[in-house]
Amino acid sequence: MITFIIDELTECLKDSITGENLETEAIELKRKTLLSRFNSQNGWYINWGGFPHGVRVFALVLKGTFDIQGLIAIEPDYEARAVHIVWACTAPQNNKWRYGIQKYIGVGGHLFAIAAELSEKYGFDGYLYGEAMDEDIMHYYMNQFGAFALPREHPFSICFPGEETKKIREAYDYVWTEDIS
Repeated sequence: MITFIIDELTECLKDSITGENLETEAIELKRKTLLSRFNSQNGWYINWGGFPHGVRVFALVLKGTFDIQGLIAIEPDYEARAVHIVWACTAPQNNKWRYGIQKYIGVGGHLFAIAAELSEKYGFDGYLYGEAMDEDIMHYYMNQFGAFALPREHPFSICFPGEETKKIREAYDYVWTEDIS
């Protein structure tokens, strides 16, 4: 479920008050006990430790910290030759839609860039697909990033072509804190 729109294409995260740019890192979170700390009771929509085997979860953090700004769960879909975005959401302090606050600008775009980079590594040419939370989010991505509707069970299923996700990947600058292969 894609729960946000890309508010701004920024190289780094941008402090919404000061405008200061902050460097970021991406890290894969593998331990279910750690992931279970991020759940609906504390503003993360779902229990992030409850994904089945094969779903990989990545966090966007401020460089040099474990200050998580967003999470994305993905799985490779070899039949579709695309990465499926299972869930993606910003941290509660960045969720303007749900909580009326946004500490950092650029979290959603970073999460898409991470997924698109992984799609490239899987050999899927940057193709992504997922389910938008609602019709407005679906249409936003169709209008702004060339996504198109997919005929699937979920009414807001969309696919992002590789040439469109390349634009997102190229906008962001982050480092991996560990080997992602």
